[in-house]
Amino acid sequence: MLIAVGTKVKFRYTGETGVITAMLEDGMVNVYLEEDDMEIPAFPEDLMRVETLTGRQPTARVIQVPDPVPPKAPVDLTAAPQYAILKSLGIQLGFLPQTNPDGTILQYEVFLINDTISPVLYTSALYLNGSLQNRLNGKLEATSYVSLGFLLFDQLNDIPTYELECWRITTKGSGPRLFRNLRIKPQQFFKNVRLAPLLNQQVHWYRIFEDLESSATPTVKKEDLRSYTKTRVQQAKDDTPIYGDWRDTLPGVQEFAEFVNEIDLHIERLTDRHAKLGNAEILRIQMAHFEAFLNKANRLGIASIFVIHGVGKGVLRDAIAERLRRHPEVREFKNEYHPKYGWGATEILFID
Repeated sequence: MLIAVGTKVKFRYTGETGVITAMLEDGMVNVYLEEDDMEIPAFPEDLMRVETLTGRQPTARVIQVPDPVPPKAPVDLTAAPQYAILKSLGIQLGFLPQTNPDGTILQYEVFLINDTISPVLYTSALYLNGSLQNRLNGKLEATSYVSLGFLLFDQLNDIPTYELECWRITTKGSGPRLFRNLRIKPQQFFKNVRLAPLLNQQVHWYRIFEDLESSATPTVKKEDLRSYTKTRVQQAKDDTPIYGDWRDTLPGVQEFAEFVNEIDLHIERLTDRHAKLGNAEILRIQMAHFEAFLNKANRLGIASIFVIHGVGKGVLRDAIAERLRRHPEVREFKNEYHPKYGWGATEILFID
């Protein structure tokens, strides 16, 4: 539950109502009880938001609450855009606030926006606290948008995570798959406000895929993965200045300098006895190496890493994604086309 000074609340177990007057240490808040004309500390989990309160106004302390904002008219999903797209922003996600009569926000309608010249196929999955809530799929025409449903205001506290996949539709069929995992964090959510293309409304806004054209038709020079990794390691060593015997005295710095921000989880890279292993044992070994690599990168303060899992049937990729959704230090992860790995790797970005 998101609360602030001025929020009207009710105690879950006693039914008493009051107003938040101050934020205290240790995560507690001060609540002014109108009926008893007194303030008491409380934990947020013992409180519920209420829309209106009756009874006399508090006399101990006056809280300035902004004037109610009139509710916005519902979005006309059939309305055609009245302007041309001068510069495409790609595939976007917009959260349009839906307000109560008193101006408080009840929920957000979530829109997937496509202001490119290409139609796309899409799938969308919403997770709350790591549990799947709904999954949608369909076709999104060029310069159009579609509603993905609603996210309640209080659900911003449940680690909402959207998994989005898009395929660009071409004359030869569907293009390569684009994948994005987006974890919604309240602090960032409330800062990301802008006028959404096509909707013409102020929304909480995220860019999901910037350029479908270049992502779908990459032109890169092929390079063997082993050669690329060897080159990266050598570059790291060549670029690292060495002063005296600092490698012996500062092992943490040495680990950071020599850390290669990628791991190849193909089983033949991890063990010589892979031919005798069953699928379950292979997956267990791969996930053990992945966990060790993830924890080391997080401990060293690495900004981002790549996990190479291949394409195949997606079993390893999905297992990695499930783990990352529950990792508290992972800001986001995405399985997009990369000039070195193709579609066979997931990029992981840690919280700054």
